[in-house]
Amino acid sequence: MNTNEAHESLERLPEHAPRLDWAQLAPDAFKAMVRLDTAAKQGVEPVLLNLVKIRASQINHCAFCLDMHSKDALAAGESVERIFQLDAWRESRHFYTAKEIAAIELTEAVTVLTDGFVPDEVYARAATEFDESELARLIVAITTINAWNRFGVSTRLVPGHYTPAT
Repeated sequence: MNTNEAHESLERLPEHAPRLDWAQLAPDAFKAMVRLDTAAKQGVEPVLLNLVKIRASQINHCAFCLDMHSKDALAAGESVERIFQLDAWRESRHFYTAKEIAAIELTEAVTVLTDGFVPDEVYARAATEFDESELARLIVAITTINAWNRFGVSTRLVPGHYTPAT
């Protein structure tokens, strides 16, 4: 039996069920989130936006968002290598630009607020790579994906069924 046959013969575990359909049960909030998401995309480079969405989703353990944004990034031409390395970006900085590293670092600081604040040095590094308007829009994008992650994780949205728009 070759490796592919062995892999195919393994039965996957069943999918979990979502806890509830929050978008259907709170449609006004869902529509507001969609409008916020649309606004959050304005003025943020698409490649950078995908990295931010994937990194925040990794930190927040949102499998649904990881599935969606990794597929979107691949469909937009992002490399598998850069997506795989994102969780270990500190050891693989050479895959990213200085601007991307600043955005990834800011994403982590805004996503993990258990230390109480976004460190001045992290903000300062981002401020050297982005002008004020870009930085404001980046913070909106980071905040928005964190909100989506919290909806996804709390309601247990099921990953694996998303297909990127073409």
